Amino acid sequence: MPGTQRGVTLRFLAEPMDANVRGFVDGGKVLEWIDKAGYAAAVGWAGTYAVTGYVGNIHFIHPVRSTDLVVVQARIVYTGRTSMQIVCTVSSGDPRSDESTLNTQCILQFVAMEDGKPVAVPSFEPRDDWEREQHDRAVELNGARRAIEEAMAEQTFEGESEACRETLRFLADPTDVNWGGKVHGGYVMAWIDNAAQIVAERWGGGPAALVFAGGVRFYRPMFIGDLVEVEARLLLTGTTSMHINVTVRSGDPRTRQLRETTHCTMVFCGIDDKGRKRPVPDWEPRLPLDVALQDHARQMIAIRDRLLRPLPKELPADV
Repeated sequence: MPGTQRGVTLRFLAEPMDANVRGFVDGGKVLEWIDKAGYAAAVGWAGTYAVTGYVGNIHFIHPVRSTDLVVVQARIVYTGRTSMQIVCTVSSGDPRSDESTLNTQCILQFVAMEDGKPVAVPSFEPRDDWEREQHDRAVELNGARRAIEEAMAEQTFEGESEACRETLRFLADPTDVNWGGKVHGGYVMAWIDNAAQIVAERWGGGPAALVFAGGVRFYRPMFIGDLVEVEARLLLTGTTSMHINVTVRSGDPRTRQLRETTHCTMVFCGIDDKGRKRPVPDWEPRLPLDVALQDHARQMIAIRDRLLRPLPKELPADV
């Protein structure tokens, strides 16, 4: 019944095809798993179809290795009138052992839908200390998200630029959509990761690993046959890190009138052949737009540092 299933746990082996050339699973694939688990938890609570609205504050702590046993836990922690916020944790380890490693944890927002319109969901009330803690954190994240979105709305991304950039273009395939006929949010996040990784490895001059994904905001759905455009652009560099803005647009390929569907920031670190962090070239923008975007990236970092507490604890016992 709606309002009774508080979460789900998915278990499976990471397959060789999930891994990159270094034997580790790319962040984009992990984001797919997170979205699928979050979706299952959302529809279980709402009792109806749901769409991804937002994925935020995703820290990639340890990589998943090919053939690891992966456990993806998703649990409802907060509801609005039509929305649900879900904490999702990914852990993995050798299937022959009881030990596991926390890979990442984040919070997702889904919106319940019927006939293309948002519908009310059962109200969530915390029952234990962990749920109360995460319920309060969800409220905190709502405030941070509003501040970030207000800052993003004031920033333009159009104009002359010298930044390292990459744009991927393709058609959305039938295999990309869910049973609601819309492209999976997890697939969109994998596309974002692909484009950002190209920029990171091109600028960094070698392998790079995703360490953070911030504010993945879904504005509107994509459908089979849409022309999809994924644009990634370098914003800011640290000693080993590269902050990359990614914008996804889609629309009718016959008209090429594309509208923004998703927007986020991805942070990659340069790594050596042993997986250790390595320095990357410094990006010193000269053009006004590039300087403004670098300042914008620093503003986003300051908002997160000011408004967000450290990563929450692992989920309690299986749900």
